[in-house]
Amino acid sequence: MLRSPLLGLTLLLGASCTPSRAATAAGAPPGEVWLRADEMAGAGITALPVEEHGIDDVLVASGRISFNEQRVAHVSSPVSGRIVRIDGALGEQVKRGQILAVIRSPDLGDATSILAKADADLITTEHAFRRAKQLREGGGASDMVVEQAEDAWRSAKAEVERAQEKVGLFHAGRSVTETYPLTSPIDGNILARTVTPGFEVQGTYSGGAMPELFTVGDLDDVWVFADIYETDLARVHAGQNVQVSVVGTGKPFEGTVDYVAAMLDPQTRTARLRCTIQNPAHRLEPEMYGVVRVAVAPVQALAIPREAVLHLAGQAFVFVEQGPAPEGRVRFERLPLVVDESGDAPFVPVEHGLDRGNLVVVKGTEALSTRL
Repeated sequence: MLRSPLLGLTLLLGASCTPSRAATAAGAPPGEVWLRADEMAGAGITALPVEEHGIDDVLVASGRISFNEQRVAHVSSPVSGRIVRIDGALGEQVKRGQILAVIRSPDLGDATSILAKADADLITTEHAFRRAKQLREGGGASDMVVEQAEDAWRSAKAEVERAQEKVGLFHAGRSVTETYPLTSPIDGNILARTVTPGFEVQGTYSGGAMPELFTVGDLDDVWVFADIYETDLARVHAGQNVQVSVVGTGKPFEGTVDYVAAMLDPQTRTARLRCTIQNPAHRLEPEMYGVVRVAVAPVQALAIPREAVLHLAGQAFVFVEQGPAPEGRVRFERLPLVVDESGDAPFVPVEHGLDRGNLVVVKGTEALSTRL
């Protein structure tokens, strides 16, 4: 008999702590908004299903600026000697054939003097050969004498050809001289110079290591190189659009892919990509580093309109229509998700949080946010 009042009190407290069905139907739980049809129309709410869309993809790689090797010349000296005069100033615009420096070269003097002596020997032996043939016709010389004269003439002729070849390597004339003019092979600007008057030059045809004395070219367009990983090679090909960004140069530079190397670097497992960038203001300089963005083929992925994504405390979320709610209303739930919002494409790919067919609110999201 003593337990009955206690039992009744317990049942009464339990009943008061349990929400009724009416209370549940009256208001939406946290994270949800329930709206009538007229409220939805007034807020302009529109929901679209999550579907696959073609997403413009961008491949990002580090890049290095380089000369356009078709428009640059690395000038070295074929002869050894001493720089006695420099005519080309750094930054000066020069024409093809214009003298950059003058070198006094004993090598050139030896080569041209040997050629001059060979020319003289050829004339002497040719005259002797002709006289021998004339004497043989009159009976004054034997066949052996004529053959010896002919052999001497042919040997002298071969010596002239050999001397001409060596002088030709020096790009010199037939006159005997020790003065060698170093000229520009192309039109352009002097971009670099490594010599001063009195500088000793080791010639490339004397066992030298081809030191670069001048760099002549122009920077109206440059090459940009980037390394593409093996896994991305199938997505990259010539003709694709490229953007190159370099710190301190302002907006990105536009260009296209020229070629992708047909072999991989065995150490890095990457292939070299090259693109040509117009550079009329010469803001890009060789050996600068930058970021190369290649617009590769679009990929199909689950995506939602960019305007559907909201942010709260660094977290991206969307409102998803979840079907009917009590009293004829429609239920909208706020769900967190992970999307790739890089770039400026109208659709953003969904990485996590939504499934195909989910109805995502694309218009009226702000009105829903204010009702939470």
